[in-house]
Amino acid sequence: MVLAPNIHNHLLPCFNDFLSCYSQLQGDSVQNMLALQRLEMPQYLTLYSPALDWLLQCIAHNSSEETLIKILDKCQKQCNSALLLNSIMGAFKPEYVANKAIQFTEMIKECEETGFPKHYLHRSLGLCLVLADPPDNQKLSLLNEVWKVVMKLKNPTDYISCAEVWIEYVVKHFGKREVNTILGDITKHMTPDRAFEDFYPQLQSVVTKILSHQHDFSVLFTLEKFLPFIDMFQKDSVKTEVCKNITESFIKYQTESTNDPVILNAMMFVCKTMHDSVNALTLDDDRRVISNLICGFIHKVSFGRDFEQQLSYYVECRASFSNLDLVLVELIQKVNSLSMHTRNVVKGNHSRKTAAFVRACAAYCFITVPSLENIFTQLDLYLLSGQVALLNQCLSQADANFKAAISLLADVPKVLDFDGKIRSTDSMFVTFVSNFLSTLLVVPDNPDQGVLYLVRGLLNVLQDYSWEPNSTAKITLYIKVLAMLSAVSQDDYPYHVDKVDSNDAMYGSDPKFLNEVQKVCGTLLSEVLNQLTTLQDGENLKKQSALALDLFMCLVAHGDMEQESMFLFAINLWGLAQKHGLSDTKVMVRHLDYVKKKGRDNKKFQELASKMPLLQTRT
Repeated sequence: MVLAPNIHNHLLPCFNDFLSCYSQLQGDSVQNMLALQRLEMPQYLTLYSPALDWLLQCIAHNSSEETLIKILDKCQKQCNSALLLNSIMGAFKPEYVANKAIQFTEMIKECEETGFPKHYLHRSLGLCLVLADPPDNQKLSLLNEVWKVVMKLKNPTDYISCAEVWIEYVVKHFGKREVNTILGDITKHMTPDRAFEDFYPQLQSVVTKILSHQHDFSVLFTLEKFLPFIDMFQKDSVKTEVCKNITESFIKYQTESTNDPVILNAMMFVCKTMHDSVNALTLDDDRRVISNLICGFIHKVSFGRDFEQQLSYYVECRASFSNLDLVLVELIQKVNSLSMHTRNVVKGNHSRKTAAFVRACAAYCFITVPSLENIFTQLDLYLLSGQVALLNQCLSQADANFKAAISLLADVPKVLDFDGKIRSTDSMFVTFVSNFLSTLLVVPDNPDQGVLYLVRGLLNVLQDYSWEPNSTAKITLYIKVLAMLSAVSQDDYPYHVDKVDSNDAMYGSDPKFLNEVQKVCGTLLSEVLNQLTTLQDGENLKKQSALALDLFMCLVAHGDMEQESMFLFAINLWGLAQKHGLSDTKVMVRHLDYVKKKGRDNKKFQELASKMPLLQTRT
C-alpha cells in the first residue's frame, strides 16, 4: 500500500477468494490436521487475523461507505464469520461502522462463533461507537441489544473487556440512570470471589472514562453505585491513584465554588483516602502531589457569607488532613483570609459577634501552627497570624502569636538541609527578624508588661542564641533594631494599623519612654562596637568593613547629625570601613553620593560629605 496506495483492483478478488475458501476450515482434513498438531480452532483462527486485517485495511483505505455495504452483503450471503466481522470493524472508519451499527449487531447475533467468541465483536463495535456516534434514534436500541448479551457473560475477563469499552458509550450518550445501572452491573459481576482484584487496570479505566465525560460532580456523586464501585479498589496504591484521578478531575472541571453537601461528603472521603495513604515511606514528591490536590479541593469550597460554616469546614479539614504540612499551611492561610474578609465586610467596625468570630479565627491559627514541621514556616505563619489579629483589633491574640514567634526563634537550628545540601540558616533568620521588626514598630505595649516588652524579649533571644562562629548576623540584626528604635522615638510613626493605637499615641513622646528607648539604643550600640573590635584578622576584616558601613548608613539615615558626638562617630565609622582597603569602591561611592544629596538641604550633611574621603579610586 505504501508503494501503490491507489491500486485496488486486485484486492476485492483476493477477498472473494478468501470468502470462497473459508468454509474449508470446517472440513475434516483441517480438523484432522489440528488434532494431529494438538491445536485448538480458536488458536488456529488467530493465524488468519494479520493477513485478513491487512487485506481489509487495504480495501478500506480511502474507500467510501458503499464499499463497506458491499462487503457486508457478501459476508451475509457467503461467510458470516465472527473472525471476519471483527477484522471489518477494525479496518473501516468508525463513522461507517457507526452508521451501520444496527446491521452489525444483527450480524453478530447470527454469525458463526466457532473459535472466535462474540464478546470480542461487541468490544470492537464499542470501540468504534465511542469514536463515532450512531444515529440518535438507534443509540438506546444499540445499548439494549449489546448489553443484553454482555450482562450474561459469566467469565469476568470476557465481561470486563466489554464493559470497560461500553461504559464510555453510555456516559457520552445517556443520563445518570443508565450510568448507574451499568456501574451496578459491573460491581455485581466483579464482586463474587473478589474477581475485581485481578482487573484493577480495567476498573481504573472505567473511572477515567466516566470522569472524562461526566463533569457535573453533583450528578456523579449522587450515583448510588459510584462510591460502592470505588470501594472495589481494595489495594491501597490503586485506590490512591483512583482518588487522585477523581480529585484532579474535580479541580479541573468544577469551575465554580460549591458547598453542595453531597459533593463535600464524597470529596472529603476521596481526599481522606489519599491523606491516609501517606506514611513514613511515602516519597516527598508523592506527598507534595497529594497535598496540592487536597489544597485544590479546599479552594473549591465556599459557603459565601456564612463565615461560621466556612470556619467549621476548615476545622473539619484540619482534623482530616493533619499529617500534611502543605494542607495545614493552606488552611491557616484560608482562615486568615476569612478573618480579613470579615473585617472588610464590617469595614473594620466589629460588632460583638464579629469580634468573637475573628478571635476564633486567630485561635484556630495559633493552635494549628505548632503542628508544622518546618520551623521557618511556623515563624512566618505566627507573624502573619499576629498581623491579621492586630488588624482585627485582637490585641491579646496578636501578642500571643508574636510571643510564640520570639520563643521559637531560640530553637532555630544553625544549619538545615536544603535539597540535600547543608546550609546556614543565618540569612533566613535575618530576613524573618527584619520583617518582624517592621511589625513590632506598630504593636502597642501591654501596660502590664513594661516598655517595649516584645522588643526586649526579641533582643534577649538574639543575645542568648548560639550563633555560628564568625557569623555577622547578630550585629546585622542589632543595626536593624537600632533603625527600628529610631522610628519608635518619633512623635508620629511612619505607618499605623487602622483603629489600633501604637506607642506614639499611647506615650505621646513621654520623656520616660524616650529615655528607655535611648538606654536600649546605647546598649545595642555598645554591643555592635564590641563585636566590630573582635573582627581583626583575615576574612573578618572584610566583614568589619561591611558592618561598619552598614552602621554608618544607619546613623546617616536615622541619627541626629547636629549632635557633635554623632557626627564624629559617623566619620570614624566611614574611616573604619576603608581602613584595610577591603570595601567595595562602587558601594562607597553610592553612599557618598547619598550623603551629598542630603547635604543639599542640610549644612551638617554637607560638612559630613566634605570629611568623607575615598581612599580607593573609583572602579
